[in-house]
Amino acid sequence: MSGLINYISCGLLWLGVLVKAPDLIRHRRDPYLRAICAVLALAGLCFFLGAEPTVAAVNHLSGIPNLAAPLTYASITAYSAASQILIVYWRGGPHVHRTTRRWIAAYTLVLLGIAVTFALGDAPVERRTDLDTYYATTPYIAEMIVLYLLGHLAAVSVTAWSSLRWAREVTGRLRTGLLVLGAGTLCGAGYSLSKLAAVIARWCGQDWSGLGTTFSPAAAGLGAVLTVVGILIPLIGTRLTEWRQAQRDFARLEPLERELDELLTRRALRLPRPRWASPTTRLVWRRTSIHNALGSLDAFLDRDVYDRILDGERRTTATPEQAEATAWAVAIATAVREEHDRDSPLVAAPPKANGFGEPPTTAALIAISDALAAASPLIAAARLRPGTTTTGTA
Repeated sequence: MSGLINYISCGLLWLGVLVKAPDLIRHRRDPYLRAICAVLALAGLCFFLGAEPTVAAVNHLSGIPNLAAPLTYASITAYSAASQILIVYWRGGPHVHRTTRRWIAAYTLVLLGIAVTFALGDAPVERRTDLDTYYATTPYIAEMIVLYLLGHLAAVSVTAWSSLRWAREVTGRLRTGLLVLGAGTLCGAGYSLSKLAAVIARWCGQDWSGLGTTFSPAAAGLGAVLTVVGILIPLIGTRLTEWRQAQRDFARLEPLERELDELLTRRALRLPRPRWASPTTRLVWRRTSIHNALGSLDAFLDRDVYDRILDGERRTTATPEQAEATAWAVAIATAVREEHDRDSPLVAAPPKANGFGEPPTTAALIAISDALAAASPLIAAARLRPGTTTTGTA
């Protein structure tokens, strides 16, 4: 079971990268999207490299005792810097690119310092969990430990301060995400501080190694989870809002599709229904079917019917939009009936200029569908006897 939590956390984070991969491929020049994927990937890498079985495997396969330590420190440092860069891109401003270049340059030097000090130092005894305190007084290795801890502490402190200060200026899901992210980076600061406390205690002849092997990993794990959750809350919240809206629009378009169902089936105009699809994809499928049917009905849509119903509804309906939706609904119901009553329905009617121009927008289609669902006497008459609707509005 050793390392299982690390591997599960790593898998979930890298799964998030895979989910975002299509967006990243389509928008590879988007720095904000790149920063999100970098944070998820590096957070997963921190969990992976920090697992004790991984530490043992890296040290054994490389033949270098404790090589896993600088690799883990480098991943933690890079993750911390990526989190701060994401905040910079998230907030925006006139100096975004200059600020991110400075962060990248600074932490590139930190990563280089970790590599150089480890190469200059001597750490022959493998320590899988307490290397920080065990080598706290070893030349160069001690400098490597302090360098990565101070670099990590600086990044998470700035990130926490930036996110919590920004949270006071915004509301909604963004504020919630910033507060969670700020809490996560504060936990990350707890990791650095506890490690530094254990190292300083070792310098003073005390043994606080338990602080670095129990409290620090817990703080780091909780901090990484909260940080990633804080980043994802606004993104997932926006996606869920879009999906809810798409689901509502999909349901509201059902009466209009039902009105066109016989035509769609007879003329094979409906695409195969997508299975296991998102609400947005299902909405596109239903909307496409409706547009296909309306295109087939184009020759039967009568502008005179539409205008007469519209004039009558404008005198009795509260809003122009509702009057237009009812007029469209009657015109469509009339066209469906006329198309069905032709002697040879599989032969298209000769084209005629109906004067409608562009097809209705999605919002207009939803309003038309709502009018059909209301089943007014005008629509009922259009379904039963073509032409009676025009007299009904006189």
